[in-house]
Amino acid sequence: MSIDTFVPRRALVIVAHPDDVEFGCAGTVATWIQGGAEVGYVLVTSGDAGIDKPDMTRATAATIREAEQRAAAAVVGVRDIVFLREPDGLVESTLALRKRLVREIRRFRPEAVITMDPTRMFVRGEYINHPDHRAVATAAVDAIFPAAGQPQVFEELAVEGLTPHKVRKVYVIGFVEGETVVDITDTFDLKIAALKAHTSQMGDWDPEPRLREWAADIGKPHGVALAEGYRVMTLISDQDWAKRVASEIEVPPG
Repeated sequence: MSIDTFVPRRALVIVAHPDDVEFGCAGTVATWIQGGAEVGYVLVTSGDAGIDKPDMTRATAATIREAEQRAAAAVVGVRDIVFLREPDGLVESTLALRKRLVREIRRFRPEAVITMDPTRMFVRGEYINHPDHRAVATAAVDAIFPAAGQPQVFEELAVEGLTPHKVRKVYVIGFVEGETVVDITDTFDLKIAALKAHTSQMGDWDPEPRLREWAADIGKPHGVALAEGYRVMTLISDQDWAKRVASEIEVPPG
């Protein structure tokens, strides 16, 4: 178990629905941005099946929830937001979705990607992980490796100026635990403020007590007051990454 103090230069968060970021990793996003990182979001759906009202259409729900997600992102300082607008509740980990995610990874060129856990089915005996979460997570992991960095995979993206890109680190959201944690004690209030921007989902519920409890439970084994937990995979070593960064530095002419 460890406390992660790494701050990437660029990070991309890939999730299924509006509010997934805020529940899972908004504290980390805020911490990284305060540390100088540039962060973007990819939302595979627009949460168009996520407002439980009889007269609510998918189109209206999508408009509401995209606006809420943009407001939530602004709270922590994220402005680069992409909605793929796959149908909420019906996402499948297809080759077509993998390609769409590869396109976004090659466009944004993140050092780190945060995504969901494709293996998690049951949570604390009280929650069945949404199938969209699992499908998006599977597609995201498959897009990260090897597809995004492999020149011979989705070669046609090159005509869009999108060249292969290898991600250095992958953070898989733990929600209720984590082998590695990010201390969000100083950014927890931003996490809550961002989550409250999803007014269609919050209703009269105040998420602060429950999320504080979760964050405290995650942080306690690590000696941290409030934390978000992850499984972290380092795909490119520090030494190899340093060489790559050095090779990308342009030498002034003359």
